[in-house]
Amino acid sequence: MSWGSARALAAGAACPLKPREVPLQDALGCRLAAPLRALVPVPGVDVAAMDGYAVSGPGPWRVLGRVLAGGVPHEGPLRAGEAVEIATGAPVPEGTSSVLPWELASIDAGRVDGAAEPGRHVRRRGEDIPEGTVVLGAGAVVTPVALGLAAALGHDTLPVRPRPRVAVLVTGDEVVVEGLPGPGRVRDAIGPFLPGLVRWAGGRVTDVITLPDGPRALHLALVGSPGARRAGDVAPGRGAGAAGAADVVVVCGASSKGPADHLRAVLGDLGADVLVDGVAVRPGHPQLLARLPGGPLLVGLPGNPFAALAAALTLLAPVLRELAGTPARRETSALTGPVRTHPRDTRLVPVRRSARGAVPVGHDRPGSLWGAALADALAVVPAGWGGEQVELIELPPGV
Repeated sequence: MSWGSARALAAGAACPLKPREVPLQDALGCRLAAPLRALVPVPGVDVAAMDGYAVSGPGPWRVLGRVLAGGVPHEGPLRAGEAVEIATGAPVPEGTSSVLPWELASIDAGRVDGAAEPGRHVRRRGEDIPEGTVVLGAGAVVTPVALGLAAALGHDTLPVRPRPRVAVLVTGDEVVVEGLPGPGRVRDAIGPFLPGLVRWAGGRVTDVITLPDGPRALHLALVGSPGARRAGDVAPGRGAGAAGAADVVVVCGASSKGPADHLRAVLGDLGADVLVDGVAVRPGHPQLLARLPGGPLLVGLPGNPFAALAAALTLLAPVLRELAGTPARRETSALTGPVRTHPRDTRLVPVRRSARGAVPVGHDRPGSLWGAALADALAVVPAGWGGEQVELIELPPGV
């Protein structure tokens, strides 16, 4: 399948997750499923915008008492010639015509005088945000500031598009997850980059499980694994299976057609519907997309790290963006510098943006993430490219 068709099919295979009402602290990074409205006006009552004196009418004024923010309001209205000492944010009494700031006030024998401008330094009820106002539209990202706004407007929960849950299965007898790899072993480079990529695309990794080669271990990990080991576990763990606890399952390795690649056979045993079986792209052509019985999607990534990254950006990222309701940004650029094209397949080339266009950084072998680590995007170079502008796929940033 062509690279463009595979990416479009991946997006089309996923439907946005149903909205969910979640506590504020769980909404960060999600998208609003409905407009955010003010449940209360801001401010909720008429309040002082400065420390000083709430006064009524022209001065001088007789000081009747003091009102602090969060304290007991002044009883009764102010009449002309009366004042109360007041703190910023404290409710002003009825009848207040202005607040005289401390620095403009002169006090003598229980009376205060100064130049008080009518209407100044009083924030009226609902002046900033009237009750019922829509402050953020559906689809807006819930940022830390948006959480503060929601809290100020009286919300304890928010309706959001939840982040899709992603379970990661890392396969291979040769893969180690810590320390220096011995002869014939390799450190897992895919498991460490996937959580950040998944979060950037709108999802969240809920589990990372390492598996030995073989169809039985993979089969059990998908449908209920008594023997799979979660990364960092000393002893085998038990669970209901990745397919039952996630919206998307990612299998790292086992997606090619070598003697240790059992993913296709396991999917056949499970009765999965294979949607994409190989993509005309370099690196990353042995990638796979399937729908497991019961609905979860499964993305199969090659075992080589850069090939896995290319495949994740081709199939996994579009799936997650669609599930989370997160639109993708499309960017094109001139390509500056020598680029090897492929006679039949699309190439994904690590580049850095510059004023002259996207500049290839090199070091782009399938087994190495060096070039991708130097880059800020991957250039999509079609077969037979003739120098025209190319699409750029943004790489996940560091923050």
